[in-house]
Amino acid sequence: MIEVNHLSKRYGDHYAVKDLSFTVDKGQVYGFLGPNGAGKSTTMNIMTGYIAASEGTVTINGHDIVKEPEEAKKCIGYLPEIPPLYQDMTVLEYLKFVAELKKINKSDRAAQVESVMQATYITDMKDRLIKNLSKGYKQRVGLSQAMLGNPEVIILDEPTVGLDPKQIIEIRDLIRELKKEHTVILSSHILSEVAEVCDHIMIIAKGKLVASDTSEGLIESMSAQGTLELELKADEDKAKSILSGIDGVEETELKYNAENGLCYCVLKIKNGLDVREAVFEACAQAKAPIYKMTLDAKTLEEVFLELTQKAEEEALREEAENKAKKLAAKENKKSAKKNEEASDTEENTEAVTDEAEAEAEADSSDAAGADVKEEE
Repeated sequence: MIEVNHLSKRYGDHYAVKDLSFTVDKGQVYGFLGPNGAGKSTTMNIMTGYIAASEGTVTINGHDIVKEPEEAKKCIGYLPEIPPLYQDMTVLEYLKFVAELKKINKSDRAAQVESVMQATYITDMKDRLIKNLSKGYKQRVGLSQAMLGNPEVIILDEPTVGLDPKQIIEIRDLIRELKKEHTVILSSHILSEVAEVCDHIMIIAKGKLVASDTSEGLIESMSAQGTLELELKADEDKAKSILSGIDGVEETELKYNAENGLCYCVLKIKNGLDVREAVFEACAQAKAPIYKMTLDAKTLEEVFLELTQKAEEEALREEAENKAKKLAAKENKKSAKKNEEASDTEENTEAVTDEAEAEAEADSSDAAGADVKEEE
């Protein structure tokens, strides 16, 4: 559906997006997640043809956004962070205007406008001026214009920013409805929003793609070692005997409470394995009742923070290395210039010396000639 290959956008020496590559498949909701300034909006603006990339390509349904912009843009509906609305138009006037801009057939315009208004629940607002609508309804109107023309891909840049909780829930419901007929790309820096509505998450930081997977896959891949907490009706020796034979348990911490006869256990589990079923079966066979079992796994927030922090540290390291290289190049240039000047000075000195010697020889020759003449 969409292929982004080695995409970069450079402003002077600063990269807003650097060597970004990913693919988007049909019929899913993709979350483009990253902190403010990560490059999300820049990437979306390049994908929709609003700005040009410094390097790389974007292909939509086989159409290059640069070489075949009109064909590519027909496949896209775009809602920027600030909806492109004309405040002094009514909702109906605005949507008819957008339908005309998108070159929708005249015979289909009225039906398509009615269809998107029904889908976004703004039919009752069609005769109101856009400037008199709440922010939530303005977002719905912006979403309606993106849906006109029935594009295969709908790109939404921070669609819930500035909305109240009720409006956010409404927009999320609309996005779920869009999934039935469209591929949706949603950008946000709000983790709960992305986890709530997206099938696939792409995390971007400092202009680079640092992870791409489902939320469950991201958590699993980042959870190299999980923790399982247990309370068993057993003494410390019995608990140790039960738990030591379970595959995947790397380390066990035990503490027995004689007052209630419970052993408090903390198990360190390797490779994000889920050993709860094996623990339950082992305890059941040993007739050691489990009073409590809690799996302490990483949250999406923790994964996000870890990945973005690593990317920021790497970016700072690259920046320091580039500065060092530039400084070294500058020093080398200065040194080369000094050497060149010294060489020129030496050459000039030699030239002056040669010239002086030549003049001296000439003077000596003239003097010898004069002496010969006098003798004659």
